[in-house]
Amino acid sequence: MIGLDADASAIKIAQDNLKDFQQSVRLVNENFRNLDSALSNEGISRLDGALFDIGISSYQMDDAARGFSFQQEARLDMRMDPGLKISAHDIVNRLNERELSGIIKEFGEERFHNRIARFIVQERSHKPIETTSELKAVIRKAVGSRYGHGRIDPATRTFQALRIAVNDELAALEEGLKKIVPMLSPGGRICVISFHSLEDRIVKIFFRSCAASGTLKIITKKPLRPSAEEVIMNPRSRSARLRVAERL
Repeated sequence: MIGLDADASAIKIAQDNLKDFQQSVRLVNENFRNLDSALSNEGISRLDGALFDIGISSYQMDDAARGFSFQQEARLDMRMDPGLKISAHDIVNRLNERELSGIIKEFGEERFHNRIARFIVQERSHKPIETTSELKAVIRKAVGSRYGHGRIDPATRTFQALRIAVNDELAALEEGLKKIVPMLSPGGRICVISFHSLEDRIVKIFFRSCAASGTLKIITKKPLRPSAEEVIMNPRSRSARLRVAERL
């Protein structure tokens, strides 16, 4: 088994968890968008199966120092790979109002994107927005009452959008999918777990395109969702969607 992750901390955790299987597991600190070169370096040209687990990990969300969560005070960061040059702090404090609005709309599907971007620019004109709590306060000032008492916090979609932009997540997913299919042996399966509609839409469209060209057979006509029992045990699984296809 070859495991790839852009976060060196994730590799360390996996090494500890899989220490009893060192002879059959190789772990590589690399973004899966570069899986072709990573696998080539490991001498791997064909695969029997591939699993993509997309998005942020629970340990990343729970680590306040990483700056992913608006529920914990931290400097704005949101980099899955700490080596990336651009952080959420840079995006929030450097992009103009139109650019911010576009990111929040496209990656967060936030209907109040214009208003949030305007309030961010107004706030940072007095002083930079440094922390997760400061950004959350600006967003709530912009749209708090408009959200009423809904199921999600007003900051949720904006934080999601910034994280996706910082890590270029959607483009990485598309690149990884395109590279993995030619490496699958006939009968090999690709499984993708996604956690929001933007990711799932990319996977669905890609699988359909490959099915139309005769490259893949779709196994899951609709994405598999967690059971009620699983959601009770692991509330963060509630938005998970699993799609599977098989190499022809």
